[in-house]
Formats: sequence, C-alpha cells, structure tokens
Amino acid sequence: MNPKINLPFETLSWIGGLDGHVQMLEQTLLPLEEVQLEVRTVPEMVDAIYRLAVRGAPAIGVAAGYGMVLGVRGAPAGGVLEAARATKATLDAARPTAVNLSWATARILRHLEGMASSSDDELKAALLAEAHAIHAGDRDTCRRMGAHGAALIADGHTLLTHCNAGALATAGMGTALAPIYTAHAEGKRVAVFADETRPLLQGARITSWELMKAGIEVRLITDGMAARVMGEGKIDAVFVGSDRIARNGDVCNKIGTYGVAISARHHNIPFHVVAPLSTVDPALPSGDLIPIEERPAEEITEGFGNRTAPRDVQVYAPAFDVTPASLVTSIITEVGIIESPDTAKMERALRDGGVSF
Repeated sequence: MNPKINLPFETLSWIGGLDGHVQMLEQTLLPLEEVQLEVRTVPEMVDAIYRLAVRGAPAIGVAAGYGMVLGVRGAPAGGVLEAARATKATLDAARPTAVNLSWATARILRHLEGMASSSDDELKAALLAEAHAIHAGDRDTCRRMGAHGAALIADGHTLLTHCNAGALATAGMGTALAPIYTAHAEGKRVAVFADETRPLLQGARITSWELMKAGIEVRLITDGMAARVMGEGKIDAVFVGSDRIARNGDVCNKIGTYGVAISARHHNIPFHVVAPLSTVDPALPSGDLIPIEERPAEEITEGFGNRTAPRDVQVYAPAFDVTPASLVTSIITEVGIIESPDTAKMERALRDGGVSF
C-alpha cells in the first residue's frame, strides 16, 4: 500500500533558475503567523539557519545545498570552486551539531571538484542540479522512512514525540512524524502527545500546528509531563528524530530527548528514532564525540521577549543531548529498521545504503 499524503504547506523551495532564490516558511513566527521568507544571499541563509527560521537536520541540509548556489553566483571568472569552498565553510559554521548541513555542502563540493575542467556556467548549473537532487532525495527518503515506520504503528496507537521532526524539519513529510502521517493515511486511528520542547517550544509551536493541519489528533504537554503520561499507560511508543547519529547508534537530538528515552525504558515503551542515513556520522565512534551547540542565554531567561529569570543569573543552554544506543529500540532509516542498534548493525545499514565510510 502506498497512500497519497498531501500536506497543506511546504517547508522550502527554490524559485526560478540560476538567478533564483529560496522561499521558506518562517518558522520562528509559527503558529500565529504564516509568513514566507525569501533568502537571496549566503548571509541571509546563515541567519535563517542560525535563528531557526529553517530547522531540522534534513531541512537544514536542503537549505545549505541551495545556499551553495547562492554563494557561487557572483564568483569571478574561474573562481567558482574557490567560492564554493568558502561558502561551504561559512554555511557549516551556522549550526555545527546538525551533520546534514555539512553532509550536503560536502556532497556538492565533491561533485564540483569532479568537474574541475568544466566552464563556470557548467559548474553553476551542475551545482543547482545537485541541490535539486538533494531536495528530491529528501522527499523520497521521508516517504520510505514513513513506510518502514508505519509498520510499527497499530490501529488505535497513541504516540509521544519530542521537538519537531515533521514535515517542517525536512523537505518532505518528516522523519519522526513520517510514520505517523503514513499510518494515518493508511486509515489507522493514531493520536499524538507532543512535548512542548523547552526553551524554544518547537513541539508547541510547530509539531502541534502541523499535526492539526494534517487532521491528526494531538495533545500538547510540557516536557516535565512526559514521564507522568507514560506512567498513566497513555503512550504506546515514542517516535523522535535526530540531528546526528554516531557510528555505534548513539543518537543526538533536541535537549530533553535523553530524559524521554530513560522514561520510556523504565515504562517498557518502545523508543524509536527516525532519521535518514545522511544523519549518521560514521567518523564518530560514539555520541561522546558529538559537538553540542550551546544557545544564547536569552533563549531561557527572556523566552520570546519575556524575562522569566533574575537578571545576571548564570545559564547553561545546550541545544541537544545524546541518547545512548542502549536506550534505543530501533533506528528507522530509508533502507529499513535497525533494531537494537550497535556499531556492526549501523555499518551494515550504511553499506546497504551505499554510504562509504
């Protein structure tokens, strides 16, 4: 069965030809405003990525691919490769934890370096074509992850998710929410509890918004309520996304995910991670080596412009945490489901997906 899934919004798109621009849904304004942001320069793309106008590892990768196009347009004669290398370095620094960003820019740069004898126009055209290929590939990957993951969802299941790993985190229908959308399209009755996800409330602002748009029953809870809801027997499974996965199956995701995984294990609830193979970083043997981005203190002390903490209070604001592979029931990828992930199983999946490491 291959159900047709149409969501009433699009995360980002490329408008026009080589002289075009990126149009994206400005996610910092959701759910109260639906505004389309136009991005025409590399600094504008870096700003959009850093301040989370576009967010979610796969979507960031697609945005970065188009950012590479923006970075070479004004390159001097014979300088396309040099401009591409400089643009890659600039984009990669925007958000260091999400590996899809550097994966996309590296893929495009490799492609161009393999065409070093080509003309400037040929290089620019090839760059845009590769960015489009990354975009199309993400859509297909989401569809395949959705199909694999939906098999784990039964009619009548109630699921819990943390942060936003839906269509707004990808160029397709999402990672963690893709199985939910697919199961819903298959006619299964599915309900979702969405953690609000402090401090930027991606679950409250974004996940609940897009699930409601898709006609899926959703209940919003604070992060601190997740263990209580599990203890009440209201959750059948947890589905989350990931920004980087180590070679041994350790999973890096939005801060708070680790606590959800611990609670799920205590209550014997399956904890599933849905992520494309491009999120796996085979260069890192374990999650201990994943660089964790720290966000500005103001996101906690002055969330959305309202001060809720004493002035000059010390703040620690990691944006992500790492869930050990031992707490992960499965990692759902485009090539299938990796149950009880470990290094050998992760390497087998990478080989099956044609990923060199």
